[in-house]
Amino acid sequence: MRAVTTWTAPLPDGTQREEAALVFDKGREHRLLVIPPLFDEANKFRRQLVEIMRRLDLSGIDSVLPDLPGTGDSLLPHAEVTLAGLRKAAQAACEDFRITHCFCVRTGAMYAPSSLPGWRYAPIAGRNSLRSLLRARTLAAQERGESETTADLEAQGKASGLVAGGWHIGPELFAALGAEKLPHTQQMVDIDHETVGGSPLWLRAEPDEDPEQADALAAVIAIGLLGT
Repeated sequence: MRAVTTWTAPLPDGTQREEAALVFDKGREHRLLVIPPLFDEANKFRRQLVEIMRRLDLSGIDSVLPDLPGTGDSLLPHAEVTLAGLRKAAQAACEDFRITHCFCVRTGAMYAPSSLPGWRYAPIAGRNSLRSLLRARTLAAQERGESETTADLEAQGKASGLVAGGWHIGPELFAALGAEKLPHTQQMVDIDHETVGGSPLWLRAEPDEDPEQADALAAVIAIGLLGT
């Protein structure tokens, strides 16, 4: 059954706040935490993740897509988001919803719980995501007849944060994403986009969904959990 519920999420300053979560929950054995990517890619994958969760529900697998503080519909300002905070909140969601496995997308791999088995779809390091955001910002500046360089933007991001791709990225998150490599894990199985096929959603101009890609990703997870 699809439903929206709430959960208590920890904040970087040690306090807590109530956040929303989309769940397909029938109290079944396999319980999957779904972690979307950061920034604009989160918008592009939002509908697709729900379609994947719906297919998993039909296969007998529970799934949870929580708003971590500062992501989704959370009211925490973007500028207050930190990588450590995202990791702490993701781990707390695992405990709150009794999660057994994890499925993360793109930069979601940067803050997925390291203790859980699961899958990483087309994972990328935070520095790759920042590079794309900065490139888009410099191109937009050129179109306005202004001059911005990637080096200047990187210096600004580390010193005081900056706005890129509609996100106000705080200096702590900017520095952490730029410095850390994609986490190495033996618990998670990487899914290349070639396995899924079709045009990647993150390259499309607008948020979209792709039934065939959703079928493929749900099938990989269902076969991994159920063997069928």
